Amino acid sequence: MTAPTVAAFAGLGGQRVWSLMISLFGDLAQGKDDAIDGPVLSAIMALLGVRPEANRVALHRLRNDGWLQSHKVGRISQHSLTPQGRAESAAASPRIYAAPPDLSDDWQLVLTEANGAEDRLREAGFIAVMPRTFVGHGKAKAPEDCVALPGTTPPEWLRRAVEPTSLKEDYEALHRALLSIQTTLPKAEALSPLDIAVLRCLIVHNWRRLVLKHPALPGGLIRADWAGYRCHLLVDDLLAHYPRPTLSDVAKASAPS
Repeated sequence: MTAPTVAAFAGLGGQRVWSLMISLFGDLAQGKDDAIDGPVLSAIMALLGVRPEANRVALHRLRNDGWLQSHKVGRISQHSLTPQGRAESAAASPRIYAAPPDLSDDWQLVLTEANGAEDRLREAGFIAVMPRTFVGHGKAKAPEDCVALPGTTPPEWLRRAVEPTSLKEDYEALHRALLSIQTTLPKAEALSPLDIAVLRCLIVHNWRRLVLKHPALPGGLIRADWAGYRCHLLVDDLLAHYPRPTLSDVAKASAPS
């Protein structure tokens, strides 16, 4: 399973080792008392195609950046998220693991005159579609000095206007990779916890690096054939079919036989 799956994602870009490690800890060890033993981490990263020296450099960087902390238990190093790392992982998790939106969800059109309100609208997750004109989720609260109008059936041009065009090719490439593994992966029961940890890391990482680059689109404005939405459906399906293994099961699967 591992080599073909890693190969499916290899050409997508954004596969920096330290970033992969953030995705791994965020998915597998986000709890306060969760820690990954050094040998287990090495086994996972090796299956991801990461060389030992690159693994060490990434650990060093993440410790310096305040994301990870390490301590010795006997002769084995244990690695875990710092409070900062846990907080940032928890903040990103609702977007990463959210269920795909309902394409009939309400949306709203917001008009503003003051330039200052534009920054507040962006911070609140609204999306600019033309000067001083924004769209957002139907229940989102717009600043009081704006005009908010309930959305009706949107035209095709407006649906396309909210899509992050700079990520179009990246989403299309990710969709191809996700579709290829969905059609070739064995059932979860046929995979070891170690394999599933690697699989989930690849899925979460490549999804995370795109979905966190833009606001969440209102469901009522999403095209059913938008690659970002199709990726969301596949990510949700794959993560459900390959549930997160426990750290203890991953450790047992990575132990030398």
